[in-house]
Amino acid sequence: MANQGAKKRKEENARHMARLRLIIIVCNAIYFLVRMLVFHSSFTWKHWIGLVVTSLAYFIPYKQLANMANPSYADDGELLDGGFDMSTGGICGYLHDVIYITCFVQVMSILSGKFWYTYLVIPAFGIYQSFGFIKGFLPSGSEESAEDDKTRKKREKMEKKASRAKFVKTRTR
Repeated sequence: MANQGAKKRKEENARHMARLRLIIIVCNAIYFLVRMLVFHSSFTWKHWIGLVVTSLAYFIPYKQLANMANPSYADDGELLDGGFDMSTGGICGYLHDVIYITCFVQVMSILSGKFWYTYLVIPAFGIYQSFGFIKGFLPSGSEESAEDDKTRKKREKMEKKASRAKFVKTRTR
């Protein structure tokens, strides 16, 4: 029963990475079959560049996820850790988003080259997230915000009520 959680996480990570690999292979196969074989007359050097870009956009996040999912073993071969939990958010979620956006862009670029603009969502979201982080370091305009009369009175009433001595009634016989 020892390390049951680590064994379970190792198996879940293996299934998850196999599923991601299948998604990537299917998207590449669809792109290759439809774009290169069906629409071969309109296949230009720009499409080769697009294929290289999407391949890199698949490879880098997938490799990072694979490194995160790797289990760790002791010197005697005993399983210590089953790897990172792939269902959590944070950087793991962002890497999944990059892979899914790349799948969408690759498959939809068969229909129109304008779907490549969807890739702008990734840096736009990064800027949005970093703005919240940077905003924490910037000085704010005023320490105390302007408080309207109604809110001030309510706050003062609550403070007055909290400062009163509290008496507990007890029954005496």
